[in-house]
Amino acid sequence: MTEAEDRKPRSDEARYDPEITSEFAIPRGLDVPRGDDSETTSEFAVPEGLLSPQPPSAEPEGSAFSPPSTYSADQAPSAFTPATGVPLVSLVKDAPWQDRMRTMLRMPVTERPAPEPVQRVEEGGPAVPRVLDLTLRIGELLLAGGEGAEDVEAAMFAVCRSYGLDRCEPNVTFTLLSISHQPSLVDDPVTASRTVRRRGTDYTRLAAVFRLVDDLTDPETHVSLEEAYRRLAEIRRNRHPYPGWALTLASGLLAGAASVLVGGDVVVFVAAAVGAMLGDRLAWLCAGRGLPEFYQFTVAAMPPAAIGVALTLAHVDVNGSAVITGGLFALLPGRALVAGVQDGLTGFYITASARLLEVMYFFVGIVVGVLVVLYFGVKIGGKLNPDAVPTISQRPLIQIAASMLLSLTFAVLLQQERSTVLWVTLNGGVAWSVYGAMRYAGDISPVASTAVAAGLVGLFGQLLSRYRFASALPYTTAAIGPLLPGSATYFGLLSIAQNDVDKGLVSLAKAASLAMAIAIGVHLGSEISRLFLRVGSAGKRRAAKRTRGF
Repeated sequence: MTEAEDRKPRSDEARYDPEITSEFAIPRGLDVPRGDDSETTSEFAVPEGLLSPQPPSAEPEGSAFSPPSTYSADQAPSAFTPATGVPLVSLVKDAPWQDRMRTMLRMPVTERPAPEPVQRVEEGGPAVPRVLDLTLRIGELLLAGGEGAEDVEAAMFAVCRSYGLDRCEPNVTFTLLSISHQPSLVDDPVTASRTVRRRGTDYTRLAAVFRLVDDLTDPETHVSLEEAYRRLAEIRRNRHPYPGWALTLASGLLAGAASVLVGGDVVVFVAAAVGAMLGDRLAWLCAGRGLPEFYQFTVAAMPPAAIGVALTLAHVDVNGSAVITGGLFALLPGRALVAGVQDGLTGFYITASARLLEVMYFFVGIVVGVLVVLYFGVKIGGKLNPDAVPTISQRPLIQIAASMLLSLTFAVLLQQERSTVLWVTLNGGVAWSVYGAMRYAGDISPVASTAVAAGLVGLFGQLLSRYRFASALPYTTAAIGPLLPGSATYFGLLSIAQNDVDKGLVSLAKAASLAMAIAIGVHLGSEISRLFLRVGSAGKRRAAKRTRGF
């Protein structure tokens, strides 16, 4: 080709000659595999061999009932609903609220039926924090007054449901109450707690709290949150029904009646009563100075032992062990002992352990106080033998009267309402009559006799409480007073303190058996009354309200 031909313009065929390429063409000799046209990508495509991390895709929003990502159908149960169907659990509508709430609490959360709610919702919905606070305050008064953990949870559950909070879970321990409310399955729960700082026995206040819960659960009685708070404040400010001198006199009469039950006479009755009253005043003095209860029990146990030593030094023909046992009987924490065993029976093992440990400390304090006095009594020449168990003579009428006096004075010490004192006194007389007939006339073991008598106490207590729409504690606690293992526990601990471990363990085992018999008997009697007796239905309650005019 000549130079002139190079300067001539090229035609279209020459411009598109396949052998002529641009400067961006792939040189000859470089073998590049060519694919289909579908593999052709843009200049923005990622080259092959270069892997870029992909951002995790957002989890699609699903329903609250969708199975989680970790759910595997291979490891799932065979079916959520069995072939025979889920058994229907129905709540008796005319049963008291305690029975319905207790039935709900004893069932798994997923199997609880939806009972008829008593809605007291204000405008704009229920104030959840205030309802939970009111529930905790009511539970605090009940737990501090001596109610069992299961009964406290039932009351808290009833208060929440009465204000429309369905998904609530109360939890009660010895010193801590908590409750959790979940508005729905996809909302966060609301949890509140309260600590029980002080515990005191006042069954009048306990009965007032019980009436408040009863009115909250009544569908015909509308109690707003403000009204419930006002009534709760009045309950807290309520004065005790008995003055201090009446409590001191009641402790003395209780000790005298207990000394008669263990074989004492008139001299022993007076000596035990005087020792118990002196111990009660000393305990109040220590409480006013802020000493712990352990030292209060230690100081209160000294006067009865001192009177027993003084009677021995004066060569008075009395049984010193009967004086000491009767004088210390007013100090025995019988309700805490029975409540601890009952909490264990109903599955509240932490609360049961704490209560039983507290009872053990109190008993140790009692023994320490007695041993201190006996040590100094022996040094000055008093040969008192506290290890001599008093012989119980069979005096049915006198012992029945003493048991009724013991129950009456025990009810006064528990600050019960005056309307319940007569009923609990009769219940205590029936309990001792059954025990005496089985133990002395029938020659049956004391454990079996105690269990049957305590079962009747629990049965009659539930009947009386349902008839009067009140708590069962005022009708059962004082009635089990004559059955408490006071002498067995005292002599067991005293024998261990005197290095007679074998005899002490035998006596303590007997005391533990009697305590278990009392607790199981009371609990079983209450359960029998709930299962087979329909007393205190809602219809009868409304009729009683109309009859009484309120």
